[in-house]
Amino acid sequence: MSILQLDIASDDRAALEEAVAVLEQPNWITRLAGLAGKPVELIGNLTPNAISGLVARASQKALLAALRLAMTTLTVKPLWRSELLHKVAAAGSGAVGGTFGLATLPVELPISTTLILRSIAEIARHQGEDLSDPEAALACVQVFALGSGKEDVNPAESSYFAVGAALAQSMAEAARFIAEHGFVGQGAPIMIRLASEIATRFGIVVSQKVAVQAVPVIGALGGAAVNAAFMDHYQDLARAHFTVRRLERIYGRAVVRQAYDNIQERAGTRPASNKALAGLPSAGRGV
Repeated sequence: MSILQLDIASDDRAALEEAVAVLEQPNWITRLAGLAGKPVELIGNLTPNAISGLVARASQKALLAALRLAMTTLTVKPLWRSELLHKVAAAGSGAVGGTFGLATLPVELPISTTLILRSIAEIARHQGEDLSDPEAALACVQVFALGSGKEDVNPAESSYFAVGAALAQSMAEAARFIAEHGFVGQGAPIMIRLASEIATRFGIVVSQKVAVQAVPVIGALGGAAVNAAFMDHYQDLARAHFTVRRLERIYGRAVVRQAYDNIQERAGTRPASNKALAGLPSAGRGV
């Protein structure tokens, strides 16, 4: 065991171990397979290629709306502080999607994404984040880039710190732009680029969600269950993400990164190329 890891208190190390398990082995696909009643390997084949463009456009629209919300109203005291109430509301929007099908996606997805973001923000506050800081608010939106659960993605590209490194420049530029100019609209090129980068990863999960909702027997009740699972997935990721950020504030990035890597090594889930990322900004800090 490294000296760096010994510097972390036992309860914080336990919290980090839980975070690593969620961030590196998300169970989104397993949840969907149970709802659809189909084997996991079939989930990715349920959605026709013809609708991939619709999913991509809806995902980017949803992320732009999330960025606008993050930069304008997340600091306002929320009406709901309960994760359960957010989940119930998301299930309601999913019921509409399950009833009326794919045509509702451009409307339903921004609604469910907004509800999820508000729940993510509450989790962030609970972990000590100051959402008046643009970097912290953007970190809430960053959660949508985590945990796609796509099995054929290179683990070295989809791991938590790899995703953070891939988004680091855009996150930093967006935070500086907002700090200097305020949020002047979702049409700013910097915000569009960040939304596009996050939407590329978010769209994988959305495609899987749409695929299950397209199963003929799903209907309104199944659509509600899928959206509840959608909310659960991102709430789990948010708790893990902001646990890492909280521990970084306490112990420093290098200590937390070393402990994180040690946990992965013991679990046998650390990609070999993670060593090359050790000097890059962490997923929890894009700036």
